[in-house]
Amino acid sequence: MQQLKDKIVVITGASSGIGAITARMLSAKGAVPVLLARSEKKLKETAAGIPGVFGLYTCDVTDESEVARVFTEILAAYGRIDILLNNAGYGKFAGFTEMEPQEFDDMMDVNYMGIVRCTKAVVPHMLQRGSGQIVNVASMAGKIGTARSVAYTATKHAVLGFTNALRQELRGSGITVSAVNPGPIATDFFKTADPSGNYQKNVARMMMTPEYVSARIIKLMEKRKEEIDLPGIAGFGIRLYGLFPRLADKLTYNTMNRK
Repeated sequence: MQQLKDKIVVITGASSGIGAITARMLSAKGAVPVLLARSEKKLKETAAGIPGVFGLYTCDVTDESEVARVFTEILAAYGRIDILLNNAGYGKFAGFTEMEPQEFDDMMDVNYMGIVRCTKAVVPHMLQRGSGQIVNVASMAGKIGTARSVAYTATKHAVLGFTNALRQELRGSGITVSAVNPGPIATDFFKTADPSGNYQKNVARMMMTPEYVSARIIKLMEKRKEEIDLPGIAGFGIRLYGLFPRLADKLTYNTMNRK
């Protein structure tokens, strides 16, 4: 078990949802969460609920120079980064023909390239220390494609491909590379992804609380696990899908395609 007390944990997308809740839970365990997001106002509102020591930096993960500057400042202030939680991301559920190419670019820039930029900023430091953990929040969408989520699914497939390949590249270095693959979570994510609220109603029985997901992320950090699928039953479904993907697509179409 990895003790989280006094660990420096950088969290992107930390101004709301699972990023904010994970920051509070980490603080309660004695860790030092360092919160990153674009909105300083929202970051300060989140920080008000953190019981212990924390850091706060405004950072746009789509800006390479800004990411480099912020991570340099964090390393100067704390001397190290023990864990990076790449959580920043968003989605939009719409048909392929309804979305402009620029929307695909924008989503990939945040969801995938944002992770690449932040990871690039910490890996040399972690390699030098011979320790660290990178936790990438992907999605069940990265393993199972569904209608009206082509752009979002593509970004999460990219995240999982990046995570799996980087894990192999860094194996034996002392750095653990982990993926978190949640299903639907009751957060503000859906304000952009599903403004009509129809999808949320359709999957209400499967919706997880952000507190549950954050608690599982904390356990993944403590155990230095390489991957978790949420909810737990989803892992079994993913394994079956891997064996019979086209048959599973046909059998689960009405269940999975509710957007």
